[in-house]
Amino acid sequence: MFQRDILNRLHAWKENKDRKPLVLRGARQTGKTSVVNMFATYFDQYIYLNLEKAEDRSLFEKDYSIKGLIDAIFYNKSKAKDAGETLIFIDEIQNSSKAVSVLRYFYEEAPELFVVAAGSLLESLLDKQISFPVGRVEYLALRPCSFREYLQATGEIKNLEVLEEYPFPVYAHERLTNLFKAYMLVGGMPEIVANYSENRDLVKLKSIYDNLLVSYLDDVEKYARNSTLDKIIRHIIRHSFAYAASRITYSGFGGSPYRSREVSEAFRILEKTMLLKLVLPVVNTRLPLNIKYRSPRLQMVDTGMVNCIAGIQKDVFNSLLIEDSWRGRVAEHIVGQELLAIDFSVLAGLNYWSRDELNTQSEIDYIYTYQDLMLPVEVKSGATGRLRSLHQFVDKAPHPYAIRIYSGMFTIEQTRTVSGKEFTLINLPFYLTGSIDQILLKIIG
Repeated sequence: MFQRDILNRLHAWKENKDRKPLVLRGARQTGKTSVVNMFATYFDQYIYLNLEKAEDRSLFEKDYSIKGLIDAIFYNKSKAKDAGETLIFIDEIQNSSKAVSVLRYFYEEAPELFVVAAGSLLESLLDKQISFPVGRVEYLALRPCSFREYLQATGEIKNLEVLEEYPFPVYAHERLTNLFKAYMLVGGMPEIVANYSENRDLVKLKSIYDNLLVSYLDDVEKYARNSTLDKIIRHIIRHSFAYAASRITYSGFGGSPYRSREVSEAFRILEKTMLLKLVLPVVNTRLPLNIKYRSPRLQMVDTGMVNCIAGIQKDVFNSLLIEDSWRGRVAEHIVGQELLAIDFSVLAGLNYWSRDELNTQSEIDYIYTYQDLMLPVEVKSGATGRLRSLHQFVDKAPHPYAIRIYSGMFTIEQTRTVSGKEFTLINLPFYLTGSIDQILLKIIG
């Protein structure tokens, strides 16, 4: 087990006097149980309930009052109710609709208890007329390890400390770039990171990636409402990694005979499980985001899985520049993964920018919202003058800032668009993607 950044959020939740039961969301195998087990060491007492086990699940299936349920939990787990701060972790809560319903009563009638629930397929309950405790729970999202977490897990503590320096030391650039490339290859799934940290062998990781894929396929029957949807979801899981960081069309996705409406529904279900995200375009340059529900780009749960399952590890390994890997798609994908890792909200998403005009190919890889600004983020090397789409965005934007993420050094460049507008181009090396908020605070305020 290694430290995860979400622990800071969990400690803040613990100290909040008006806290509600916390639902921890995330795709399977992103480390939810391990994180809560680590968090539990800060309590006087820990009660773990796994609702995949009939014994634990049966506690919620009986007609207990909330007081009776709590008494039964403490009795069955041989715990004392007066033993100090107690954390109750209800794992795989999606296996009991009654357990989901009862969460609200912990908040209303037992606020002295600290209750955390987790379930990778929790959203599947919403289609089964479950009484969900709206307004009586709060949420956090756990995603694969960020680059910072990867450095901590692999013992690169000195390099982790260097990332906190500003301005950033030139001497660390080459080492951090190489470490980021290794992270891009391995990805951020905790079991993968732990194995690589111990063995430093990419070949040994394939069986773990394969097992992860099988576990996702095994879950399908739990949230597919009929056999046709079951087949479509399985097809998408098997084929979607090869389309990572690409625009997709629903109709006939992956060479299938399935119709647009069926495939669209399957993708929305998989979004709920947090296995993937649909990156939708925005067409404006100031808040609020004007999102268009068309031409989505596909973001998978983890770049390491993309590399292995799509069969492109050698291409990524042999690329001289991060931007060159798999025609630039891996670089775009890992940047999206890092941007998502910054935000622990279950509502966090990604968007790209596209001009809202016919017959135009102007596009920017990501839009990043900082304070009240929509900032364009381009993942690209090369001369400033080649960033034509970025120039077009800046010309329309009510602010003079843009971000380029590339393999070069950190610099702040005062330049002009093709049409002559002055703007500040913030050039970030890949390894600083996760530091974007701290850097913008220094530059913009």
